[in-house]
Amino acid sequence: MLHILEITFPFFALVLCGYAVARCGWLPLESIPGLNLFVLYFALPCMLFRFGAATPIARMLDPSIFGTYLLCALLMVGLCVITTRTGRVGWNDASFGALVAAFPNSGFMGVPLLVGLLGDRAAAPAIVALAVDMVITSSLCIALSRRGSGAATGQAHRSSRAVLNALKGMAANPLPWSIGLGCVVSATSMSVPGVLMRPVAMLADAASPVALFALGAMLARSSMQAALTASATASATTALRRNDVPLIVFYKLIVHPALVLGTGRLAIALGAPLDGFAATVLALVAALPSASNVPMLAERFGADAGRIARIVLVSTALAFLSFSAAVALLV
Repeated sequence: MLHILEITFPFFALVLCGYAVARCGWLPLESIPGLNLFVLYFALPCMLFRFGAATPIARMLDPSIFGTYLLCALLMVGLCVITTRTGRVGWNDASFGALVAAFPNSGFMGVPLLVGLLGDRAAAPAIVALAVDMVITSSLCIALSRRGSGAATGQAHRSSRAVLNALKGMAANPLPWSIGLGCVVSATSMSVPGVLMRPVAMLADAASPVALFALGAMLARSSMQAALTASATASATTALRRNDVPLIVFYKLIVHPALVLGTGRLAIALGAPLDGFAATVLALVAALPSASNVPMLAERFGADAGRIARIVLVSTALAFLSFSAAVALLV
């Protein structure tokens, strides 16, 4: 266990540093978008491209990994929507609660952390899980969030438009493109000149520390903004929405990894071509805290972003212990 904490602690310590610096005001909140831009458009794409290019293409396109993780994501979305949608919590808030319960922070935290723990072999399952959540899980939850807006006759049109908008957003996201480009290099055995790979490697090496520091700063900003909006929008409905924060954190940190692990082992027992190592990596991906971009999506679509920010913050704080325990049990 001490060996595991020696690997996981630096990752969560960088998140804590970013959080503390932003909360203390040493890092201006206006500078956080610049950090995010560097991570999202330069460092993380280079890291994902490097892993994708170095991984056998059959591993990246393994349908058993894709199918296992996708099935569990759909089950998590269904479970969360059914158990949190009440008379005062509509489709919009229930759908984004489901997204934050099913979408782990595999981009900013998961890929570098799992590679550090398990080696380069862990990159492929983690990247497949990231692609599923970016494209399918996010699009599904955004479409569900539109069901409660306006007249029932326009629900199908709004849901379709929401899916199209989500896919357009994914098309503008450099992460899927970097994964796809890495897969092309792997599939064609293309040799990238060293003079081009060196800056890619330098940016890739910067991805993990800067992404984790920026994640902490974003969590601090979200918590401060949530505190400001909470007093301005205090109501019985808002309070009811936020009472389910512990439940959704439990779903994210306990139910999601247990579901992925159980589904993976069942698939192996039934003869699916899923190896035990990939099943373990997928379970550890699911054990990660909630993705930090969900509060921004919730705000964009008019959901309770303060509630989502609390879930991300609490799940990240608790994941230091829960994720380390999951690694100790599974690795």
